[in-house]
Amino acid sequence: MSTLLDATYITDKLNIDLPLIGVYDAPRDAEFDRIIEPVSHRRTCVFAYFNAWMRGQTLKLSSTNYGCSGSGYWLFGKETRGRKEFIDFLVGDEGLKCSREKMASWLDVSPTYKSKHRYIYIGPLKNSMEKYLKSVTFFVTPDQLSALIIGANYHADASEGSPVEVPFGSGCMQLLSMVPDNDKAKAVVGASDLAMRKYLPKELMAFTVNAKMFDKLCSIDHESFLNKPYLKDLIEFRRASK
Repeated sequence: MSTLLDATYITDKLNIDLPLIGVYDAPRDAEFDRIIEPVSHRRTCVFAYFNAWMRGQTLKLSSTNYGCSGSGYWLFGKETRGRKEFIDFLVGDEGLKCSREKMASWLDVSPTYKSKHRYIYIGPLKNSMEKYLKSVTFFVTPDQLSALIIGANYHADASEGSPVEVPFGSGCMQLLSMVPDNDKAKAVVGASDLAMRKYLPKELMAFTVNAKMFDKLCSIDHESFLNKPYLKDLIEFRRASK
């Protein structure tokens, strides 16, 4: 994979000034700076730490301290309630599917993440921990999101299908289990979970990519759309409209 700092080219061109956030499946001796952990036995959404990420802090999660039951389930496979109770909550309390049968069917095809190490770290990118990197998230405006979707398609072959999806699911599962760590470049448009939206500025969405896709985004050069009139015109239009 390319050196993480190579992302500077595309972030500069798109005026992305928020830190890119990585998800790492790493051992206990991981060399992260400014680590914070959820308060034990208190339900806290992963995205409640958004401002901490922006300040350069890294969230440390484990199967015994994961913040909320959603992240415990999707990031660690931790079942805190029975299947029927879980489905009743998702359908009855949250109204996320029109029937329990359809929710059960979705759960059957939506596997939880299988961690390789005891801890998952979420925070600013760190070059020395690159080998443990599972995904990278860009927090972006709609204009920036549009450009990143084009970027994700820049090297894509039509025979491989769309490299970008807008999947149904919780915000935390969109950070990890929906961008599998394999040889296929994959991206998802995230932060569509109503339960976590309040932790983000209202104009931001998430664009999460696996390591393979991040490498491709970092390799986009000056011959691409990043230096063509449509993007330049859009940026100038937005500036003039302020």
